[in-house]
Parts: sequence; C-alpha cells; structure tokens
Amino acid sequence: MVGMVELLTDDQVADALQHLTDWRHEAGKLTRTVEMANFPQAIQAVNRIAEIAEQENHHPDIDVRWRTLTFYCITHSRGGITQADVSLAQEIDSVIDAFQS
Repeated sequence: MVGMVELLTDDQVADALQHLTDWRHEAGKLTRTVEMANFPQAIQAVNRIAEIAEQENHHPDIDVRWRTLTFYCITHSRGGITQADVSLAQEIDSVIDAFQS
C-alpha cells in the first residue's frame, strides 16, 4: 500500500456490500464464507487468491476448515475497511465463481 489509505465510512461499506452480495460487514471486516467441492479445490482457490494478494500487496485473512473457507478483508495498518479491501473481495469473488462454475 502506497501513501495514506482512507478508511471507508459505514455508508460507503454498505454501498460496496450491495455489489458484494456474498459478503457481510462483521467486526470491522468484510467477511465471506464459502464451501468448495472438496479440500483440494479449497486449497487451489486459496493458492490462486494468494497469488493475487501478493501481486496487489494486500492480503486477506483466510480460515481453512476442510472444504469451508472464510475470508476476512481488513486493512490492518488502518484498523478498518478501505477500498483495497473492497477490491480484494471482488477478486476473491471472481476466483470462487471460476471454481464453482
């Protein structure tokens, strides 16, 4: 992240969630839980998301429980949700959609 990143207001987060229908605003983070077909597919999805996160230098917190993945997007350095988190959530959705189609 270069420069100062602005935290989004609650209204801005609510607006973003209208387009991120599988996500919720929970404990100051964007959160999504998804169930994959099996454990190997879940790990493949995590690996693809890890590549994207490295490229963008913005990383989600990911909880892996067998084939259930939970993603948490928060800008830790700012203590809340920024536009980078919204963009990352959109990228995660694209990866999950590709695996589930």
